[in-house]
Amino acid sequence: MHLPVYAHPTLTVLVDDSDSFLRSLSFQLNPMLANKTFHDALDALRWLRASAPDSAMPLHVNFDMQNLPADQCNVTLELDRIYRIAEQRERFATPSVLVVDYSMPQMNGLEFCEAVAHLPCKKILFTGAADEKVAVSAFNRGLIDRYIQKSDDHALDILEMEIATMQDCYFDSRADILREMAALHDYRFLTDPTLTAVVRELKRAMGFVEHYIFPNPTGILFLDQQGKATLMVIETEQSMQSQYEIARDSDAPRSLLKALMERRVLTFFSDPFGDGMYTSAMAENWHRYSAAPRICQGRETYYWALFDLPGHYFAQRPVTYAQFLRELQPQGVAA
Repeated sequence: MHLPVYAHPTLTVLVDDSDSFLRSLSFQLNPMLANKTFHDALDALRWLRASAPDSAMPLHVNFDMQNLPADQCNVTLELDRIYRIAEQRERFATPSVLVVDYSMPQMNGLEFCEAVAHLPCKKILFTGAADEKVAVSAFNRGLIDRYIQKSDDHALDILEMEIATMQDCYFDSRADILREMAALHDYRFLTDPTLTAVVRELKRAMGFVEHYIFPNPTGILFLDQQGKATLMVIETEQSMQSQYEIARDSDAPRSLLKALMERRVLTFFSDPFGDGMYTSAMAENWHRYSAAPRICQGRETYYWALFDLPGHYFAQRPVTYAQFLRELQPQGVAA
């Protein structure tokens, strides 16, 4: 069990030739699940191809032919670009899951999935009982990721569960290289199942709908549907010692040094011009930037605490998921 380096709500695309079925399905789905519907398969194809997400990753590749062997290059992970995805207005409109009916007049559901096989969205096929063998074959070939029988008594519940699972898989597959690179450094917690469980429970309990790894200090940035930003600072024994040494070398008050040494506080010095670490300007007010850490005993010991993230960390205020849902609601079923 692991965490993707980022995840946010996305769009589920529903394709079925029955207008009435689409309207009923869209109405019955969880209102927090953004969806766009098409009863014309060709229109859906055109929209999906035009809405394919940008495949660019926050990586900088430096081909230094003078100082490196010919077959090597430097790859730098630009961590601050990851949480700034939250500044992109269109992030919620990313089509991550496609739910398509098998029996349609213009093309069947498998032909539709073949036409968008190159897109990263996960694919769920709605079938009738007679189509199950076809669906199993398509699943085994990797053409679809799931199939659900329309006639199942719990089809809607199964669909919502599978959409949630497929959205997680979408971010796993989109950013697996980033996770592997980040986990080599200060983000080992991304692959620690114990810390992963803590993060997922925080998202559930506190209503966070987005998360992004954060660079300085190391941690995870959460946003709820109203756009409130909360930073989960995550430190290890090694990084806590570094915090202490930086504070000591900056002539921090003895009270702060003692608290850091005894692991009684975790700090986030959110100076607009700083890097989250202690500076002498914080001497009198260091308590304002401190919280009692909670401990997670995973593959190593993690100390974590939650802090409000000041607005100056964003170049522009993120569009909220609640706002996106309000704007999406009147659109209805596409032609």
